[in-house]
Amino acid sequence: MQIRPYQASDLAQVLALWRACNLTIAANDPRKDIERKLAVSPEQFLLGEFEGKVVASVMTGYEGHRGWINYLAVAPSHRRKSYGRLMMAAAEQLLDELGCPKINLQVRSANASVVAFYASLGYVIEDVVSMGKRLRLD
Repeated sequence: MQIRPYQASDLAQVLALWRACNLTIAANDPRKDIERKLAVSPEQFLLGEFEGKVVASVMTGYEGHRGWINYLAVAPSHRRKSYGRLMMAAAEQLLDELGCPKINLQVRSANASVVAFYASLGYVIEDVVSMGKRLRLD
């Protein structure tokens, strides 16, 4: 797998990947999420490509205080090949190079296997409450 930045021609493959990984929900329009990412920091949207096909993705963000991980995905047919670990290593390196001291991420509480995956990478469950407020309805 080769890791590279997102390109406009990747849209359909990325949307299909996210659907296959159950990352899309009714409250989020994934096309708008991609548009917003490209408007802010497109270099922080990475894809994993294998034999010309997008098989993994990760979006990072950093505002000067904390880094964030979003849309980590590995195609079901390419799991158990360390692609998730490789994508996270690339994301962490990118954030580290920006001077980011700490990374936060959110996982749906019912997704125990994903929690276990992040724990295997050294992430810990913190005693915090995640809160959100919608400013735009997609």
